[in-house]
Amino acid sequence: MNAEVHLAQVNIARMNGPLESPEMAAFAARIDEINALADGSPGFVWRLQTGTGNATYLRPYEDDRILFNLSVWKTVEDLRAYVYKSVHSEVMRRRHEWFGKFDGVTLALWWIPSGHIPSVDEAKQRLAHLDRNGPTPKAFTFKAFFPPGR
Repeated sequence: MNAEVHLAQVNIARMNGPLESPEMAAFAARIDEINALADGSPGFVWRLQTGTGNATYLRPYEDDRILFNLSVWKTVEDLRAYVYKSVHSEVMRRRHEWFGKFDGVTLALWWIPSGHIPSVDEAKQRLAHLDRNGPTPKAFTFKAFFPPGR
């Protein structure tokens, strides 16, 4: 692995109701726990957050039910372990309770220079690129992965 690059990830999801609603209560109750888990996970570098310690109330899309998550990891293996092999996987298994079907791409991965902090606009552009073009070295997925430098 090239030590001069990190992996950025963005994911979005459309909530079944407002974050404060009964439909979202079980999800909202776990936000701080899951964020703390990410922060302490091997390979974690950075995550987008507001003064509240998370980005839950950030709404970069016109649809105010879309949650936006942006983070940086040292390797794809580190991110994959956090997403699928930690307590986070419990939340993933229950996601259909809280989030509805989404037409379009909901996750994009891309390589960034070490030390670069991706912006919200950059992340939105990567999602849009993946949606338009499918996986490319500019934006890809866990299943259609491109190593750094391609």
